[in-house]
Amino acid sequence: MSPGTLKYVTIALTVNEDLQNLSIDLLLALQNIRASRLLRSGGNGKNLLSDLLRVNSTVNSGEFDFDHIKPLLKVALADSLDDTLIWNHVYDIVTETTPPPRAIASSIQQTPWSQNTSSFVNSSELRQDVDRVLKQELGPLYVGVPNFCDTFFKGVPDLGTIAETVFSKCTEGDNPLFSGGWTGWPTGAKESDVLAWFVDLIPRLDAFEDDRNSTLPHRRKLLAQPKTPLLGSTGKRSMDIGFVNSDITYKPDAADSKYRWSHVLVAGELKSNPKADIASIAWIDLARYAREVLAAQDTRRFVLGFTLCGSLMRVWEFDRLGGVASEQFDINKEEGGLQFVTTILGFLRMNEEILGFDPTIITTGGQKYIEIERNGQTECLIIEEVMKRAPCIAGRATTCWKAHRKDDPRTPLVIKDSWQYTDRDEEGELLQEATEKGVINVARYYHHETVRVRGGEDDVRSSVRQALDVTKAENYRPSRPMQPSGMRASSVSRKGRSSSGGVKRPSSDLGVALPPTKRTCSTSPTKLGMDALSNRIHRRVILRDYGKLVYKASSRVALLAAMERCIQGHESLYNAGFLHRDISINNLMINEDEENPSWAAFLIDLDLAIRDQRGPASGAKGKTGTRAFMAIGALLGQYHSFMHDLESFFWVLFWICIHYNGPGEDIGATEFEKWNYVDMRELAKLKKGEVSDERDFLKTAEENFTSHYRCLIPCINNLRKVVFPNGRRWEREDSQLYSSMKNILREAQRDTKVVGV
Repeated sequence: MSPGTLKYVTIALTVNEDLQNLSIDLLLALQNIRASRLLRSGGNGKNLLSDLLRVNSTVNSGEFDFDHIKPLLKVALADSLDDTLIWNHVYDIVTETTPPPRAIASSIQQTPWSQNTSSFVNSSELRQDVDRVLKQELGPLYVGVPNFCDTFFKGVPDLGTIAETVFSKCTEGDNPLFSGGWTGWPTGAKESDVLAWFVDLIPRLDAFEDDRNSTLPHRRKLLAQPKTPLLGSTGKRSMDIGFVNSDITYKPDAADSKYRWSHVLVAGELKSNPKADIASIAWIDLARYAREVLAAQDTRRFVLGFTLCGSLMRVWEFDRLGGVASEQFDINKEEGGLQFVTTILGFLRMNEEILGFDPTIITTGGQKYIEIERNGQTECLIIEEVMKRAPCIAGRATTCWKAHRKDDPRTPLVIKDSWQYTDRDEEGELLQEATEKGVINVARYYHHETVRVRGGEDDVRSSVRQALDVTKAENYRPSRPMQPSGMRASSVSRKGRSSSGGVKRPSSDLGVALPPTKRTCSTSPTKLGMDALSNRIHRRVILRDYGKLVYKASSRVALLAAMERCIQGHESLYNAGFLHRDISINNLMINEDEENPSWAAFLIDLDLAIRDQRGPASGAKGKTGTRAFMAIGALLGQYHSFMHDLESFFWVLFWICIHYNGPGEDIGATEFEKWNYVDMRELAKLKKGEVSDERDFLKTAEENFTSHYRCLIPCINNLRKVVFPNGRRWEREDSQLYSSMKNILREAQRDTKVVGV
């Protein structure tokens, strides 16, 4: 490749917008070189040219991580060019961006491989950490979905007619609001100027609608405080623009009167540059807002929002499968101006169900309740409080409420909502079977159902997205398998075919140096991409046992006793034929209320549980659980065994001793926060390093256990010895590990230092 090929290109490697244009220019230049048609594909394409065409399409769509291409850009634009190095980097890119093989089609097996932002524990949730995981959680965001706006706005009465009337008024008079574009639209579309323009425009649109004597309810107002963090998030988060109910007031000096994420009905993201309308810039920023809104609003099924990059707008919807968006429209053109007015008036007038709130959770007189059909009777369950709300967008998104029957306020119940893949076993059925088999110390079954909205089952594809076809999205690409080639660049014959002898064609014949032969295309286990046609369905389970999270135990003895009972519950569940597979700090409960008839301590959450077949591997293939508490073998992809769950109990207790200095007293993020984010193989190495040597383990415990739990070091070390014999992972299953762990916990409860005598 000659320097003249790229001499017209300049580079600014830190700006994604420049990177996108530069990357496209480079890829086009590479496609024009004859060698790209002669070199073998890095995947299963016809040749390297076909790979470059695919990568170019990905870069152009915005669904691309530009960190992949930076090394190529640097070597291609270096003063001294190395052709071999350039082509090696080309093959790195085409193999990294080739979709992985879809050997496992079932979402039952897909689910455990995904990382999710709801799995963070004791994290400060720094933006760079959250964004990296959020991108994995969301997968591809589909834009340009046909009929998007019609689908999500059709429920607003007379919206189309009203919008046409209002937009017509905007074009009338001596000083029209719209004349070949919006009057007063700021040159350069600077964020602060666009916000000021919005603040001025919204009341005018409202006034034009009032002139029509509209009876549409649910008036709202604009929220435009991009520099002021909203309350209710773990990390400090502010939002560019959005809509809230008009009765929400803001008093800067009153802590309880500031805007919160729980107030946000519609989220918006502003960018001055039209080229920012890509996944790595505007889309992920809006998704970050959507995650906060969903986390703060316990009855929200989905969130609507919009991006405005320059004058280019998209309307968005985020749900438990990810995110989809409308076609892009220019608000400063007539057709786009009308669509803009329709969108804004729609946001101002939508009822709560259209905005994404769950209509099956009813609020009357300030009291929330649901109704269920059980044993042929209608029961009213009064919701008392939110116990748990998983802070994520895509995923199971579990929400738990404490509740009681209207006619029996003294007996607690727990309502659990989650969004399961449609081909998974229903958790309610597993719980019902476990309860009927007499399993102890596991939350007991009361009722389960599939949530129904407007007469149909509440799933994402049919109910939430109302049958929108994402395969028609402008950036939709079916997943394709990857077949690793034996060489990064094959030998090429004079006629462009691979030679049977494997002799490399001299670079002088092609006018370019080829990379060395026999460099294998490496593959490693990766998360299977979520199929665009997968689906999640809204399940509801009612449980008879209520408690608090185990780390809130009132004393060290109570904590150890609860852990012992939970291990006993796991053993009982396993003996009944079920493997839990998600032992974590949020799935172990304790009940210290003598008037509460629930178990004294118990396991919850069978979402990832399976019926254990006791086959040769005694488990299920796949990585399941919450990262910080996953067993080392599970992190490495071993078949999941009951032994992995028992190891997870060890990690839960280890984690509590480091992060809590008393009942529920969280000390904040520690050096172990990175366990939430690092690669699974790296996490496996970190965990091995903690337990392999007793002296090192004791030193870590002395330095990191809080003063409240430092007296548990001998107990935790004894657990380490039985869970990791000789400082190593177990090599064969041993059901006696249940007894060994329970005995150690029981003995520690009699330790005078632990008791505090």
